[in-house]
Amino acid sequence: MQRVEIRVKEHLDTDWADWLGDFTIIHLESNESILLGSVPDQAALYGLIAKLRDLGLTLIAITSGESTA
Repeated sequence: MQRVEIRVKEHLDTDWADWLGDFTIIHLESNESILLGSVPDQAALYGLIAKLRDLGLTLIAITSGESTA
């Protein structure tokens, strides 16, 4: 599994967490959200990015690395 942190410009409602693959959504004071979770592979990451695009969110950054679990 690949651990992923995605930062978007808007506050994303936490109700979207399940639809996005059970990601945790953290709101920042700067009107940004961080999505934390894991994806099984690169294809799943691209699928997640496509979902964020479909929601009309502005992507700021993506950080990924191997999961320790």
